Amino acid sequence: MKLKILIVEDIFIEANNLRLILDRAGYAVIPIASTFAEAMDMLDRHKPDLVLLDIYLRGSLTGIDLARILATRKIPFIYLTANSNRKVFQAAKATRPYGFLVKPFRQRDVLAALEVAVELHEVLIKGAMDQSGTNKRYDDSAEGYPFNIVTACKSMQNIFEHIRLVGPSETSVLILGESGTGKELVAKAIHEASNRNSGPFVVVNCGALPATIIESELFGHEKGAFTGALEKRAGKFEAANGGTIFLDEVGELPAESQVKFLRVLQQKEIQPVGGTARTVDVRIIAATNRHLDEEVAAGRFRLDLYYRLNVFPILIPPLRERKDDIMLLANYFLKKFADLARKIITGFSADVIMAMERYDWPGNVREMENLMQRTVLLTKGPVVTEFYHKPAHLNVPTAETRVKSIVENERDHIIATLKACNGKVYGPGGAAELLGINVSTLNSRIKKLGIEKIRSGKKGK
Repeated sequence: MKLKILIVEDIFIEANNLRLILDRAGYAVIPIASTFAEAMDMLDRHKPDLVLLDIYLRGSLTGIDLARILATRKIPFIYLTANSNRKVFQAAKATRPYGFLVKPFRQRDVLAALEVAVELHEVLIKGAMDQSGTNKRYDDSAEGYPFNIVTACKSMQNIFEHIRLVGPSETSVLILGESGTGKELVAKAIHEASNRNSGPFVVVNCGALPATIIESELFGHEKGAFTGALEKRAGKFEAANGGTIFLDEVGELPAESQVKFLRVLQQKEIQPVGGTARTVDVRIIAATNRHLDEEVAAGRFRLDLYYRLNVFPILIPPLRERKDDIMLLANYFLKKFADLARKIITGFSADVIMAMERYDWPGNVREMENLMQRTVLLTKGPVVTEFYHKPAHLNVPTAETRVKSIVENERDHIIATLKACNGKVYGPGGAAELLGINVSTLNSRIKKLGIEKIRSGKKGK
């Protein structure tokens, strides 16, 4: 049975273009609606399976008003937009759409968005999935955990289902979450669940690339393109041809690079420095620990690029919200590193367990892994009797004190950690290890936050 699609769009050329795309793909297209009233009439008469919905419509009622009705009727919808207004975007996002399609429409984007929306809607309608069935589906994964991700948390089980849904498609994926939550593991899982799993999986840390060479690193360069370009070099996108490229910390891309990255998303075309444009066959997965909508509002991230990336967002919860995973992960990493060190360590004392469960884990799973590695090295008996985490939490402001911004708190936390390490950034006991983040990421944040080097108790500015 053909899926019935309602297009709600007040510009005929745009609506007709969509209709032709859907007709060719075998969908049943309901007569186009250009106003809220027409759309309501079509909903009642034709009962569509999915709606493609423009945000701006003729008349006083908008697509956002219609979206609220669609949500109550459990009809999935995808926004059609060329909007660049942050408030409008926030209002649209709050209605929980199944995606955004940016004008002008490309056939592959439209069809991919529809496929993902339909499958995701079916999962949500069925409700919480059968966890026993899900675990059985992935029994062949190493360690017995789905996608090699150690967890017992229901929110993570839902992420596994999202991986299964989006993996086989070609759509871009945006993975959101704090540093150390496992964004690269999720990206790798999506790659493995795709038809590209025999191709390369290329990881790029955008936050670690200096602005002066980022274009060359991503897109390559020709011999003699700039001083020091002694030979032709392929970029990361070419290295990922036929596979997947994972752009970690995509929120760190400078404005000029964002424009060129947008071209890759739209046209699958790159232009090496000093060379001619060429096409690449690559699937793009991006990740960030930043709130990109806030970055858009501050003018640091392009809204059109955000729309392109945000087709299928996956939010990974922090470890402090996954209480069931704390001791599961602790025991997993304890055994892993004890085996590597050829030590027999059977578990944790009651006091250590209590301390670990009360700790907030600001560095998330990466901090847990690093801490367990250090714990194994420092533990002499068969039971861990000390919680070896380092820096104390920042003081929580009282009602009488000014509440610091997120950036100020981040800066203070990094400075406090550097002081605790006597300025040591990397290596065992270094700030990067204590914070549970990559050294390159920490160096990038130190530079951006204007933190001076700290040596033997000297204060940063």
